[in-house]
Amino acid sequence: MKKRITVSLLAAMSILPSMAQVSATLSPYSQYGLGNLSEQSVGFNRGMGGVAYGLRSGKYVNMQNPASYAAIDSLSMIFDAGVSGQMSNYKEGGKSLNTKTGSFDYAVAGFRLLRHVGMAVGVVPYTNIGYSYAHSNAIGSASSGSTTTSTQTYVGSGGFSQVFLGAGWQVTKNLSLGANISYFWGNYAKTITMATNESAANTEARSYSASVSNYKLDFGAQWQQPVSNDDVLTIGATYSLGHKLDADAELLITNSNSSNATVSSTTLTVEKALSIPHTVGVGASLMHKGSLLAAIDYTFQNWGSLDYPVFNNSKGTYLLQGGYYKDRHKVAAGVDWQPKPLGRKFYQLMHYRMGVSYATPYYNIGTQKGPGELAVSAGFGLPIYNSWNSRSMLNISAQWVHSTGCDLIKENMFRINIGLTFNERWFAKWKVD
Repeated sequence: MKKRITVSLLAAMSILPSMAQVSATLSPYSQYGLGNLSEQSVGFNRGMGGVAYGLRSGKYVNMQNPASYAAIDSLSMIFDAGVSGQMSNYKEGGKSLNTKTGSFDYAVAGFRLLRHVGMAVGVVPYTNIGYSYAHSNAIGSASSGSTTTSTQTYVGSGGFSQVFLGAGWQVTKNLSLGANISYFWGNYAKTITMATNESAANTEARSYSASVSNYKLDFGAQWQQPVSNDDVLTIGATYSLGHKLDADAELLITNSNSSNATVSSTTLTVEKALSIPHTVGVGASLMHKGSLLAAIDYTFQNWGSLDYPVFNNSKGTYLLQGGYYKDRHKVAAGVDWQPKPLGRKFYQLMHYRMGVSYATPYYNIGTQKGPGELAVSAGFGLPIYNSWNSRSMLNISAQWVHSTGCDLIKENMFRINIGLTFNERWFAKWKVD
């Protein structure tokens, strides 16, 4: 059995990094900062608005609060993976564009390591970057016949991910503590090309790039307390260490002139340019009769204290600058209802979920703040029966996400998430009479 666990985990670890790169977004907002922040929720709580800090169960892996790993029982081996597909609509100035994308969401595994100690391993995207668009401006007077069109093209790709290993320890009957240590890696490539339609056109291209290979640390705590014969309250808190990623940001400026076929280039570098913020999360959940679960979370990310590399065109400098980021706040609430946990009928064992969340932007666009994000979700958990048990679950949820700000592009996204949780009794001892 120990060999089985070792081989399974090594196999998972070998394929997870490549899976983490399979992600997609076409949002123009992903060009700012480190990209669009990915959801850290998994199948069981994706339909609940992403609430997690106060959720605790041995039926799933709650990687958002590592203290919850201590709830995994000694008979279980859990593996959970999820993907999503989304349709997005972008509106600006009376124009509209529809897109379709798909992405890898997460893959996690968990089991009991020692008495009162649970362990988890997995991979999850941190941000996604992917966009391609252009806009043109007319320069000069049409009446004079000297109109020139200037076109700016924006293209970007990349993103950041984390592979984590974590443990949760039940210190006392009520208190559990946990931690995740992650390998944090990724890169981005963003290019802005400016060209005109003149015969002697001068084209300028600015190519921004960076590559990260660093660590990430997350800590969690949970306190679980019965408050009545029918109700159990769980309070959770998490902290993620913010720090510099020791990654240099590079800007390559290339100028070319079609009239004399000359090309010149300049490279500017900012050392230790990228960082991740200190993050604090608090939340609580209330379980009623083992059937109805209600939870609420609050997350604070201290982005506003971080600098970001910015190019000053008038001065020709590429330097770290404050005021680019802003502190991010997120509030989420959700419910999960299982009609009859010990029932025998299929619909009695199903989970019915709903949730809502709102997050403020973590960056500014010029002199104004970026888009806020409102999300509404609903979903189901469908039990999977086999000859051993019915603890495995197919989780399906739908999300509507609305992102916009004052005089900014309106983005409406409809997303379908599918997650499969295998919860098998690998460690049960069989007795034959």
